[in-house]
Amino acid sequence: MTDTMTGKPATAHIEGQQHPLKLYFLVWGLLFVLSAFSYMVDYAELQGMLRWSLILIFMLMKAGLIVAVFMHMAWERLALIYAILLPPAAVLAFLAIMTVESDYTFATRAVVFSGP
Repeated sequence: MTDTMTGKPATAHIEGQQHPLKLYFLVWGLLFVLSAFSYMVDYAELQGMLRWSLILIFMLMKAGLIVAVFMHMAWERLALIYAILLPPAAVLAFLAIMTVESDYTFATRAVVFSGP
């Protein structure tokens, strides 16, 4: 198949196509800021669930940026994105369910084995 305007072979992918450097610098800056926020959690000496939830939120945001931009997931077809991201999401959901179940089992054993 040829292009009607130029007579050259038509290709679905343009050779040498690159993303603008501005995008990579923007993502690099966002990763730097998110890392600074993550370190500020320790610097502010936050404790307990607030500390760990903030650290996990910043970690997931950084991982999302890296996957979307540097691994080019943002430009993939939706079916491929689902094929790559849904299995880990299902594993995390099952892990959450097992955590709840383990707490229930531990509490039940504590009651049963505590004796009269």
